[in-house]
Amino acid sequence: MTATLTTPPLSGGRTILLGLSRIRYEVRGYFRQADSIFFTFLFPLLFLALFSVIFSKGNFGKDASGHAVTAAGYYLPAMLAAGLLLSGLQNMAIDIAGEKSDGTLKRLGGSPLPVFSYFIGKIGNVLVTGLAQAALLFVVAALAFGVNLPTDPAKWLTFAWVFLLGVTTCAILGIALSALPRTGKSAVAVIIPITLILQFISGVYIQFSVLPAWLQNFASIFPLKWLAQGMRSVFLPDAFKAVEQGHTWNLTGVLIATLIWLVVGLILCRVTFRWIRKDS
Repeated sequence: MTATLTTPPLSGGRTILLGLSRIRYEVRGYFRQADSIFFTFLFPLLFLALFSVIFSKGNFGKDASGHAVTAAGYYLPAMLAAGLLLSGLQNMAIDIAGEKSDGTLKRLGGSPLPVFSYFIGKIGNVLVTGLAQAALLFVVAALAFGVNLPTDPAKWLTFAWVFLLGVTTCAILGIALSALPRTGKSAVAVIIPITLILQFISGVYIQFSVLPAWLQNFASIFPLKWLAQGMRSVFLPDAFKAVEQGHTWNLTGVLIATLIWLVVGLILCRVTFRWIRKDS
C-alpha cells in the first residue's frame, strides 16, 4: 500500500523538535557529498570568480558616486539568485529523487517520523546552506574583488525578505519537482537542464534586457527572474532599474510572483509527495 502524507498524530511541539533534529542530520549529509558541494554550494562562487576575471575590463556602468561598477559587483546579485535556485530547487529535487530510488523514503515511511518533520529538515538544510553560501559570496566579493556592499539598512531588509522567501519557495518547488524523475539515476539528467535553462533566460548569466521581448515575458512566468531582479535592487545602483522591465525594480511584483510560486509548490507537494513511488 502506498504511504501518503497522512502520518500518525504527534503533538505539534514534538513534530517541530523532530524536524529541527533532522536539520542537523541533513546539513551533515549535505557537506559529506562532494558533488553537492561543488555543483550547488560552490558553483555560484566559481562563476562569480570567473565572470569577475573574464569581464574585468568590461563597462558595467557607474554608481551614484560616479565610480565604475565592476564585473564582480554586477554579477554578485545574479549569483546570489542562482544560489537560491541551485541549493533549493536543484539540490532538493535530486536529493529526494535519490532517496525515493534507494529506499530511504520507504524506510522513513515505516517510521514514526511525520512528513512535516521531514520537510522541516529538508527546508532547514537549504536555509542553513543558503545562508552559508551567501555569506561566502559576500566575503569573496568584498575581499577578493573589492565590491562595496550596501550600507543602507533598508537594502539589507530587502535582501532578507527576498532571500528568505526565495529560499523557501525554491525548496518547496524542489520537493514538488522530485516527483518528475523516474529514478534516482535519471534525476541529474532531468533536473539540471531545467535549472540551467532558467538561469540563462532569467538574467543570471546574460543581461536580462538584451533578451528578446518574448523571452523576457516567458522568463517572467518563473520565480528566478523575479529573485534575480530583487537581488539586483539591493546590490546595484538605482540607475540600473532603467534597464529592467517597466524601468523599475518592481519589488511588489517580486513579492507577488514568488508568493504565487510558493503556493503552487505547496499544492504540488501535497498532491505528488509520497514516501514511495505510486507505481512501485
